[in-house]
Amino acid sequence: MGEIKLRNSMTRKIEGLAPIDPTNLRLYVCGPTVYDRAHLGNARPAIVFDVLYRLLCHVYGKDHVIYVRNFTDVDDKINAKARETGRAIGEITEETIGWYHADMDAIGVLRPTHEPRATAYIPQMIAMIEGLIAKGHAYAAEGHVLFSVASYPDYGRLSRRTVEDMIAGARVEVAPYKRDAMDFVLWKPSDADTPGWDSPWGYGRPGWHIECSAMSHELLGPHFDIHGGGNDLMFPHHENEIAQSCCAYQGAGFANIWMHNEMLQVEGKKMSKSLGNFFTVRDLLDQGVPGEVIRFVMLSTHYSKPMDWTAKKAEEAEKTLRKWANAAEKAKALVGQSETALQSDAVLSSLVNDLNTHAALRGAAILAERLLTPPQMKNADQTETETETAHKFLNALRLLGLERITARQTKGDPRLGLLAAKLGELRQTALQTKDFTALDALKSGLTDAGVEVRMSKEGVELITTVNFDPLKLEGLL
Repeated sequence: MGEIKLRNSMTRKIEGLAPIDPTNLRLYVCGPTVYDRAHLGNARPAIVFDVLYRLLCHVYGKDHVIYVRNFTDVDDKINAKARETGRAIGEITEETIGWYHADMDAIGVLRPTHEPRATAYIPQMIAMIEGLIAKGHAYAAEGHVLFSVASYPDYGRLSRRTVEDMIAGARVEVAPYKRDAMDFVLWKPSDADTPGWDSPWGYGRPGWHIECSAMSHELLGPHFDIHGGGNDLMFPHHENEIAQSCCAYQGAGFANIWMHNEMLQVEGKKMSKSLGNFFTVRDLLDQGVPGEVIRFVMLSTHYSKPMDWTAKKAEEAEKTLRKWANAAEKAKALVGQSETALQSDAVLSSLVNDLNTHAALRGAAILAERLLTPPQMKNADQTETETETAHKFLNALRLLGLERITARQTKGDPRLGLLAAKLGELRQTALQTKDFTALDALKSGLTDAGVEVRMSKEGVELITTVNFDPLKLEGLL
């Protein structure tokens, strides 16, 4: 398998993961601001770091991995939504978190170890800000507290931007209480109609960046293994996190590896409401696009490259997953309730090599093909047993987060998946022998049971009709 290697945005190099403590590997990923549905771009980091989490759990053991992904539930966008709708802020954030969980569940994203909400960590944020002021890295002015960027010489090391670029990229507010245009807000005042908390600097609320520094410190400590997110967060959010955390806990190190996924496009263009190509995860699910199809398309492109969502990719993914569903049902029948750590070298070696999910999918496709090839057509030199292939395929699906594909294909009756796999085998045999008797007999039996048979070069799909009679499936296997 080899060691896990990851692309470190800080060094711009692929580096071996050397856990600070292999019995307590820690991962922090910036989560959503909860004021509306998760759009398709939000799904990409969720899926990328879900695969990383699955890989880390496989290598180090689930009990030895802590994964934190936060919810930003105090933000000016949330405040604006509350004013616009007349609804309570707590009601909006609670509803949105429920939506997020439902949508992420649908695309196979596991729940992290911790999902902290920013509003539950206000005392920790205040304490951190007080420490920064005491050390000369922050100052209070007109009800605000600002971080002094000039006090941290390494500022900009992650994004590698010039000061001019950073000022433009941060869209900094030119305010008279700032000592320097680059200084950013740690605390700001709230009026009577805006959420706020009492603090040494008056009634107010935290700035955006301080929340992740405070929550990661509270849950993972001042020094942890991996910090991740979309590359749109590299500046200013992650740059500011590094500055305030390294100054608050000098010498601690903060995160060893920084990982960033590239952005998403739709049909070759940036996703935008003005272009009419903006849609949420729920939009796709409601249109009948299965969650595993969304996930498959996302995994088909390496996380470090821009990902282009297209209707054609989704269609091709669905065809592939139909075939894989048949292979998965056959694999489940072969292994029964038994489990094993047996893994595909091709899949695992791809994932440990900077999370190469594209190559891992190719490895899984080879396993599916082996399972669906009739025994008499297998290579004579293949030494791996069908049961071993089955275990490897099912474990590959778990690592990739595609273990639920069977539920969609079997339409509630697991025998349909097995019958689809059997049809595939009979079809291959018939094409070789030119004897279609057994194939036609099974198709006839399925039709009599109220099952529509769809066969193509991509695989076999069985669809139950209104006349479906599960009792008539007896004897067909």
